[in-house]
Amino acid sequence: MNPNPPEPKQASRFRFLRQGLARLAALALGVLGGMSVFGARRKNTVWQIDPLKCVQCERCATECVIAPSAVKCVQSYPICGYCQLCFGYFQPNAPGLTSAAENQLCPTGAIERLFVEEPYWEYNIIEDACIGCAKCVKACEVFGNASFYLQVRHDLCLNCNNCSIAMRCPSGAWERVVADQPYKLKHKPAPKNAVAALKRERPPWLV
Repeated sequence: MNPNPPEPKQASRFRFLRQGLARLAALALGVLGGMSVFGARRKNTVWQIDPLKCVQCERCATECVIAPSAVKCVQSYPICGYCQLCFGYFQPNAPGLTSAAENQLCPTGAIERLFVEEPYWEYNIIEDACIGCAKCVKACEVFGNASFYLQVRHDLCLNCNNCSIAMRCPSGAWERVVADQPYKLKHKPAPKNAVAALKRERPPWLV
């Protein structure tokens, strides 16, 4: 006599339906979890980069759905060293400390270098030329005052539900922030009018 008789057809059908529902539930949870991880759009929020988490991986320049990228470099003037030899501006072992293209680290020439007075030089980002590659940010972070950093410009960003850069960011530096405080400044809290704070703050000797 067979000790394990076959299950009735009705029981097999019930088990099949139960397993199918379990798989659907797991799939739904996975989708919701993925939306949570990658920051699906929430009401009145926008994407932004936390500069303290950014590792300058260069993916902001290549993964954005628009070209050039909506990510731009920002200069924090209050902590800039106004160095004659700016590591964020000059190529390592640059043949000369001039604005010649062969001396510049930026691949698109998006940094303007202006003489102030000996020994001070000012460095300004030309946003229309910036592609968000973070080469200057990385060099300034390692060798300089870390006054360069990346931010999403909201006049350019499409605010996608699942940002393609955020999904590929290796350090989790991309996050949703409230729309009325859309910038994460690196060296001081973002004021209400954060766009104005990102604009030029002149050094004391130019006031």
